[in-house]
Amino acid sequence: MTDKIFERDPSDPKRKELSPVLKLALELGPLLIFFFANARGEWLAAQFPALSALGGPIFIATGLFMAATAISLVASWLLVRSLPIMPLVSGIVVFVFGALTLFLQNDTFIKMKPTIVNALFGAMLLGGLAFGKSLLGHVFDSAFRLDAEGWRKLTLRWGLFFFFLAVVNEVVWRSFSTDTWVAFKVWGIMPITILFTMSQMPLIMRHSLEGKGE
Repeated sequence: MTDKIFERDPSDPKRKELSPVLKLALELGPLLIFFFANARGEWLAAQFPALSALGGPIFIATGLFMAATAISLVASWLLVRSLPIMPLVSGIVVFVFGALTLFLQNDTFIKMKPTIVNALFGAMLLGGLAFGKSLLGHVFDSAFRLDAEGWRKLTLRWGLFFFFLAVVNEVVWRSFSTDTWVAFKVWGIMPITILFTMSQMPLIMRHSLEGKGE
């Protein structure tokens, strides 16, 4: 039952896949809206007076970020009839911490969201390894196949990388202005993640089962 709600077996011939461009748009879209709303919060409040009830720019951005995240998840479900674990868990944390941010008028909660999400995934991956399980394929809904050693190494690296992102987020939001944190969240984390992903390609190629037979 759960595979109908969340991820489906990558080997399922009926499985639907999002194109890489559309997948990136669904993941990056809410962040861009968050960045724009924080930068132009006063203008948005003037154009749409109802938004002023949310508070200042960061609170307007938080509200729109929550709405955009919900739309992204719904769109993903409508397109492929499944919700990958990582965006789903991230979305749940966005809704919980976003609601706390708006209700308490304290932007600390939304700033802590990336820390919580990244630490959660890091703990999940490294905790799984401690019990002999490589959970990375489930987290990323992976389309490629690796041998056991490849999954173990890649899971370890990604687990440590998630903790690195959690630490970086804490340093940035505690040390710099809200505008700087928002800009880094949108324009810093994504390039860092892309570079890290690309750096793992040699390992993936070495341990890939594609073309090697079973």
